[in-house]
Amino acid sequence: MLNFIISLIPLTFLLGMIAYVLTLLANNSRLMAITQATVDLEAKLLKAKIDQVVNQQRLENEKKTSHWSGFRKFQVIDRVMETDDICSFYLAPHDGKRLPPFEPGQYLTFQVHPEGQPKPVTRCYSLSDSPNHPDRYRVSIKKVPPPPNEPMVPPGLVSNYFHNSLKVDDIIDVKAPSGHFHIDQTKQTPVVLLGSGVGITPVLSILNSIAESDSKRETWFFLGVKNRSEHMMKEHLEAVAKQHENIEVKICYSRPEASDVEGQDYHYGERVSVDLLKRVLPSNNYDYYLCGPPPMIKSLRTDLEAWGVPKAKVHFEAFGPATVKKNTDEKPATTEKTSTIQVTFARTSKTMTWNSAVSSILDFAEANGIPMESGCRAGNCGTCLVAIKSGEISYVGEPGSTPEAGSCLACISVPKSDLIVDA
Repeated sequence: MLNFIISLIPLTFLLGMIAYVLTLLANNSRLMAITQATVDLEAKLLKAKIDQVVNQQRLENEKKTSHWSGFRKFQVIDRVMETDDICSFYLAPHDGKRLPPFEPGQYLTFQVHPEGQPKPVTRCYSLSDSPNHPDRYRVSIKKVPPPPNEPMVPPGLVSNYFHNSLKVDDIIDVKAPSGHFHIDQTKQTPVVLLGSGVGITPVLSILNSIAESDSKRETWFFLGVKNRSEHMMKEHLEAVAKQHENIEVKICYSRPEASDVEGQDYHYGERVSVDLLKRVLPSNNYDYYLCGPPPMIKSLRTDLEAWGVPKAKVHFEAFGPATVKKNTDEKPATTEKTSTIQVTFARTSKTMTWNSAVSSILDFAEANGIPMESGCRAGNCGTCLVAIKSGEISYVGEPGSTPEAGSCLACISVPKSDLIVDA
């Protein structure tokens, strides 16, 4: 028996050696597989970075070659009612040439000719879709009624022109996409997109751009409306959230109707606020893109700052009366002082005493029959930029981008002293 056991020792040793070698080979194979997987992943990441640079360069080249100056003729190729008072207009260049890409979040400037107006009227509206459509643009415009408590005030001139007068096949004058409120497409940092009402349009453009690029960028999209009747693009937003695991869509109804179903139509029965963001977001470490009425933007910016979000990470665009979007750094001149201020419009050779009840130099000019170009009327588009020949102004609203020295945005400016402007 002892001899038999002794005879087995070499066999046992041999089997052990074989097992050891097999284990080494398996480990080496596993290591090689891991190494190969790492190499493949690094190659994919490098290719993605190269593709991103190439795409960005391609977009820049397309912008240069297909960009246009001044107004260009566009044809209305479709119009779609999104809600009872918001309509999407699809616009194609009348010359049939390719359109330049734009930065998601930018706007178009329109010049229209409403009936009864002595001259063309200029307005700006945000693009509401991604840049990935070289044959057309889309804007979604809300029909603005008279203020609730002032029924005698005229409704929105240009928004009502779009809704009531502009038909498919009509021709309209459009300037190239512009604006400083847009996302940096070369980055992959996490973002929060927040729109209220028709303020959805620029942030929807950003959202669609992220979704269509198959980016893995962490994205939170918040929309605040009163109820289902104001909830535009409902099915589209649901599809985006379902198809992209990196995108979270959260809908807030501030005044849900009895027929609105929580969890189906909306997620939160409250206004969009920083308190809500604190409850929903994993942290405050995001870039924030906000668009809505001026009071809402002001409140969100204040509360985000109190939450520790750096100002550089908060990007915003307000719509509506610019004077509500107060700039806390400067105060307009007092009523006593403004009663003696003289404003001169050099081109028309008119000098008048400033009226402190008027909200801006632009409004003052229009009230006195002095023509001035304007667009957004909220300090964003730069259409009303005018040279200051002498004197000082204060901004009652915060410019989307600060004008160069020696000029001002007339739609959000008031005089601090006797003033001469080139208008």
